[in-house]
Amino acid sequence: MNLYKYVSDAINEKLGFAANLEIPRNREFGDFSTNAAMVGAKLAHKNPRELAGEILPKIQELDFVDAATIAGPGFINIKIRDDFILKNATAPAPYKNETPLVIDMDYGAYNVAKSLHIGHLRTSIVGDTLNRIFRFMGHKTISYNHMGDWGRSMGMVIAWIKRIHPDWPFFQNNFDANMDLSKYTFSPSELNTFYPQASALAKQDEKFMDDVHTITAELQRGHPGYNALYNIFMPISLKSMHDTIHKLNILPFDNDLGEKNAALYEAPVEKLLREKNLLVESDGAEIVVVKRDTDTAPMPPVMFHNSRGATTYDATDIMAIYYRKLTDNPNKIIYLTDSRQSLHFEQLFRIAELTGLFDTKNLEHIGYGTINGADGKPFKTRSGNAADLDDIIQIATDAVRARASENNKELDDDTIDTIAIAALKFNDLIHDLRSDYIFDPDSVTSFEGKTGPYVLYTAVRLNSVLKRATNTPKLNNHILLPDERNLLMTIMDFDRTIQSAYENRATDMIANYAYNLCQLINAFYHSCPILRDDIDDDTKQSRLYITKIARDTLVTTTDLMGLKIPDKM
Repeated sequence: MNLYKYVSDAINEKLGFAANLEIPRNREFGDFSTNAAMVGAKLAHKNPRELAGEILPKIQELDFVDAATIAGPGFINIKIRDDFILKNATAPAPYKNETPLVIDMDYGAYNVAKSLHIGHLRTSIVGDTLNRIFRFMGHKTISYNHMGDWGRSMGMVIAWIKRIHPDWPFFQNNFDANMDLSKYTFSPSELNTFYPQASALAKQDEKFMDDVHTITAELQRGHPGYNALYNIFMPISLKSMHDTIHKLNILPFDNDLGEKNAALYEAPVEKLLREKNLLVESDGAEIVVVKRDTDTAPMPPVMFHNSRGATTYDATDIMAIYYRKLTDNPNKIIYLTDSRQSLHFEQLFRIAELTGLFDTKNLEHIGYGTINGADGKPFKTRSGNAADLDDIIQIATDAVRARASENNKELDDDTIDTIAIAALKFNDLIHDLRSDYIFDPDSVTSFEGKTGPYVLYTAVRLNSVLKRATNTPKLNNHILLPDERNLLMTIMDFDRTIQSAYENRATDMIANYAYNLCQLINAFYHSCPILRDDIDDDTKQSRLYITKIARDTLVTTTDLMGLKIPDKM
């Protein structure tokens, strides 16, 4: 149950007006605190502390209240009855939402023929966790990996392949699509080198850059050779993406559909823009002006077609909205990208408004901060390059292996991998997603403190207790010890936490809840013996029940973060 909402609603109904309910940091004086007397005093023109004295008996009449006391200028502290806690404390379950939303979630946004890099870590981890939270809340989500698979980067890759294999049939005028093309292929590692080499050359070779532009435009117009080559390297790149996100235990995307799929809807979107007189010619290109008279900051126009007639990145995002409206008809579309793309999404949402494609209040961009090194700059490898995502995973894996060795722990490779991924993901989620943070492999893989390994270790400990138990978990009425009580109250705070995480798009709320829950679990474990011989059966049953719902709550929480729990640590 959402204990916070239950208590708040009951107090407001009892008093006949709405007041705030808070959870004190120190529960020594109460489980909740309300400012009802302050609010009521303003309405009744009375002294708050005097009114608190009048309100107190009414609050004490509520069936869940054990004690209520006045503090300070009129705050009322409330302690919940132990038997109420014992009766209502249960592990969480997914919501049954009577009015679920259809939510299109656009995250990942990987680029074809490029290895995933550290910039994709947050979009993958946070996007996946938000997806899991929304589904837990009972909504229907449709996740999209909106790939960079149709723009200039594809022209770069094809132009580079043409440079190193000029005799390949894809570049000949007499290209035959029915010929055997099986020998024309690449390894993923080889394919991932093409774009950076082409990009470096394009910066100093104007002729090569012109070739890139021409190839990009001809690819989009249906050039048979270029499209056949694209169809060879596309599945190689897609498999490489899937292999990496599988390592991260990211839910498979419902759709790997990017710019190419969106471009299929160019004609109806262009028609819509022309009907509303939104396309303007500018130096051979066609643009959409989105600046408003009220704008004080720069708001450049959006290029729909460049001067060579090619479809732009911005244009395909407009087409993607059209496609999703046509196929999914979602209530919301949520984009998760680097915060530095905020201007692009402001432009995109304005076009959606100008065309009437989508209500802008249901278009949402969540911008995340960067992952930095110890120097405060975006994290790079020792060679000075942006780190590939596989490199980051390997760095974390090596750090976990070294730490396990230092602690004389014999862990198999699968367990090492599981801990490393949990370390990476939890470290990302524990930070406010809108802020930058510093990535330190040694600290994030610690088995103590606010880390993924600490959370996993706690879950493993609970599983171990439950496996050794011979008693059946059953919650008997008894006076709760402080650590039992604190743990159960936090378990009953899960629903409020996930509701807040959903409403605020705040994955750090889930991660911090997991850490706080683990602290209380370990306090309970140390101060409340569970299976010791001198513990009577009723107490054993009760503590096993507390252990079980604590374990189930922690499992639910870790699953929302995409963390796997190993058998041992």
